[in-house]
Amino acid sequence: MHTLLPFILVLILLIVFLTIWANQLKIAYPILLVLAGLAISFVPGLPILKIDPDLIFFIFLPPLLYEASWAVSFKEMKKWWRIIFSFAFLVVFFTAFLVAIVSNQMIPGFSIALGFVLGGIVSPPDAVSTGAITKFVKIPKATSSILEGESLLNDASSLIIFRFALVAVGTGQFIWQEAGMDFLWMLFGGVGLGLLIGQIFIWIHKHLPTDAASDIALPLITPYFMYWVAEQVHCSGVLAVVAGGLYLSNNRLSFLAASSRIKGASVWESFVFLLNGMVFLLIGLDLQEIVAGIRAHGTPLSTAIGYGVVVTIVLIAARMISAYAAMLATIIFRPKVAHQHQFRTRRWYTPLLMGWTGMRGVVSLAAALAIPLTLPNGEAFPHRNLILFITFIAILLTLVVQGLTLPTLIARTKLFQGFDDDEEIHHNTKLKMKLGLKSHVYNYVKEKYDNEYQGDASMERILKYWEDQSKIQDNNWMNGVSKQMLLEIFAVQRVYLTALNKEAEFDEELIRHQIYQIDLEEERILLVFGK
Repeated sequence: MHTLLPFILVLILLIVFLTIWANQLKIAYPILLVLAGLAISFVPGLPILKIDPDLIFFIFLPPLLYEASWAVSFKEMKKWWRIIFSFAFLVVFFTAFLVAIVSNQMIPGFSIALGFVLGGIVSPPDAVSTGAITKFVKIPKATSSILEGESLLNDASSLIIFRFALVAVGTGQFIWQEAGMDFLWMLFGGVGLGLLIGQIFIWIHKHLPTDAASDIALPLITPYFMYWVAEQVHCSGVLAVVAGGLYLSNNRLSFLAASSRIKGASVWESFVFLLNGMVFLLIGLDLQEIVAGIRAHGTPLSTAIGYGVVVTIVLIAARMISAYAAMLATIIFRPKVAHQHQFRTRRWYTPLLMGWTGMRGVVSLAAALAIPLTLPNGEAFPHRNLILFITFIAILLTLVVQGLTLPTLIARTKLFQGFDDDEEIHHNTKLKMKLGLKSHVYNYVKEKYDNEYQGDASMERILKYWEDQSKIQDNNWMNGVSKQMLLEIFAVQRVYLTALNKEAEFDEELIRHQIYQIDLEEERILLVFGK
C-alpha cells in the first residue's frame, strides 16, 4: 500500500497534465492517456495495478453510465429513437456476430462462444472517446444527439451479449428458451428496478431535510445502489443505471435546489474525469502483463497483433455497413424523410461520419478485465490474455487512427460545409426563448404588483427592471471590450477580498461566500455572452 498509493497519486497528476496538453494540441485526451499508459508500462520496477475482475464493472461502469444519462437529452433521444435503437442494439448484435464468426475462423481453438465473448467486449463504441474527439469539430446537432443516445444504450446490449457468451463458455451449452426468458428479465427487470430505485431516491431528497452536501453525496451512491440491487436479482445493472439516471435527470428540477445542482455538477465532472482518465491509463499499463500471458501460451506477439488488426477492421467495416444500410432503409421505408432537402444533401456523408466514430474505450476495457480467471470447473478461462490483447489493439487503433483522422476528415472534405443554417436556427430559437422568458417574468411580476403590492417601492424597482429586460431584443449591447472590463472587475474584486481576508475583523466564511457570488456572476456572463 505504501508503494501503490504514491503511484496512484502520480497517475492522477499525470492525467491532469496530459489532459491540459491534449487540449492545447486540440486532440482527444484519451489518445494521450492510452499512449502514456503504454509508455509507463515499460518503466522497470513499477508496481502492478491488479483489480479483481468481479469489481471492475462495479467500480467504473455505474458512475460513468449515470453521469452520461444526466448529460444526454431525453427529448433528443425520443426524437431520434429509431436510429438510436438500431445502432444501440441491432448494430451491436451485428458487429458481435461478425467478430464471432471471423475470430472463430481465424484463431485456432477459438470457439463461437469465445467469439461472442470477444464480440460483446469490442462491439460498443465509447461515448467518452467520441465526445472528447468531436468537441474540437462542428457536427450537426442531430448527429451528436444520435451518437450520445447510442452510446448510452449500446453498453447495455453489448454487456448482455457478453454475459450470455460467458455462460455458454462456462457450461458448454446454450439453451435458447432459457436465454430468451433471461434476456427479457434482464431487460425489463433492469429498467423497472432502475425506475423504482430512482423514485425512492427522489422521495428521500424531497422528504428529508437534505442540504447541498447531502444532495451531492446521495447521487454519488445512487448508481452503485441501482447496479448492485439489479445484479443481485440477475437483472441488467447497466440498464438499471441508465433507466434510473434518465428518470432522475428528467426530474432534477423537482427535487434538487439550485445550489445543489451547481455544486453537484462540478463534483461529478471531476469525479468522472478521474475515473475515465484512470481507465484509459490502465489500458496501457496492463499491456506488459497481457503480453507475458500470451507468450506463456505460445502465441507469437506478431500473430496476436495480426488478430487485433483484423478484428479492428471488422469493427470499422461492420459500423460502416450498418450506417449505409440505415440510410438505405430510410430511403425505402421513409421516403418522405428521404426526399427532404436536408436529408438528400447529407445522405452520403452522414453514414460515413457515423461509421468513423466507432472509437472503443472504457466499457470494452472494463468488460475484458472482468473476464473471470477460471471457469466454474476450476480450469483456466481459455484465451483470456489473447482476448485482452485483441481488445487493447482495437482500443488503441480506433482511438489513434480514427480519433486523430476524424477531425481532419471533417475539416478537409468539408462534409458539413453549407450547413451553418443549423447554427442560425439554434441561435434564433435561443433568442426567442430568452425573449419569451423575459416577457413571461414581466407579466407575472406586473400581475403580482397590480394585485398585491401596488405602491411598494421595492416591487416598483423589480417591475421596472423586468420591464426594461423585456424590451431588450438581444444581448448585443455587451461587446468584447465591455465584457473584458467586467471580467477584469471580477478579478479586482477577488484580489480585494483576498487582501481583506487578512484582516482579523472579517470572517473568512463571509469572504468566501462573497467570492462565490462573484464566481457565479462571472459564469453567468460567460454563459450569456460567450467565452
